Amino acid sequence: MPQLRDRRDDEPAFVLHAYPYKETSLIVEAFTERYGRVAMVAKGAKRPRSEMRGVLQAFQPLTLSWAGSGELKTLVKAEWIGGLPLPKGAALLCGFYLNELLLKLLAREDPHPNLWLDYERALAALVADDTPSQQAATLRRFELRLLAELGYAVSLARDASTGEPIDASQRYHYAFDRGPIRMAAEPRPAWPIVHGGTLIALANERFDDADTAAEAKRLMRGILDHYLEERRIFSRRVVQDLAALEEEGEPQERKERT
Repeated sequence: MPQLRDRRDDEPAFVLHAYPYKETSLIVEAFTERYGRVAMVAKGAKRPRSEMRGVLQAFQPLTLSWAGSGELKTLVKAEWIGGLPLPKGAALLCGFYLNELLLKLLAREDPHPNLWLDYERALAALVADDTPSQQAATLRRFELRLLAELGYAVSLARDASTGEPIDASQRYHYAFDRGPIRMAAEPRPAWPIVHGGTLIALANERFDDADTAAEAKRLMRGILDHYLEERRIFSRRVVQDLAALEEEGEPQERKERT
């Protein structure tokens, strides 16, 4: 049995992902306020009469209690707190995207209390305003905060080579691990190209037109893919596939989000 000193009680958390384990249990990946990403086994959670069966849902504020000293803990108790509407439609897809970023970029048991608050606020914002432009802005904001928390803060204010302020009328290469460098020659295939106005929009977390929003999305995707290395974000493909099934016009709005 796990020792009492290895137990954590009533910790605020969100379920990022859960998948079957043996015949009646689940492996739960949770994002907790004080302990970061924690993996735990929910024994018997798949049984019809399990108290945990209807509680371990993504995007809902929970308190979790667990025990164990190894990488895989034992989930002891899960309780629903409430207070956050369940995302639907496009907001739900955006939520899956946020969860996948956390799963693939956060190390286990590495605390990020500020990021936990950013995640909670992002979920609330996605539900509160379902317009494509606002949901896209919410995703870009969270991406920037996530990278900053991991030590990969995106430089947006100054040219990495000269130190001069970004000029909205110029185009820049975005050099990974350095920042924007004003284009003076042929494009470099390894670096995204971005307008200065888009860098300024990202810094201000405001996107006044669709072209700027689309370019900001491409830039952030390139930066995230650089740090993800070979790990793919599958929820992006889900959004694209669903959009392709809709009538022309609506797909473009949905694509702008992620």
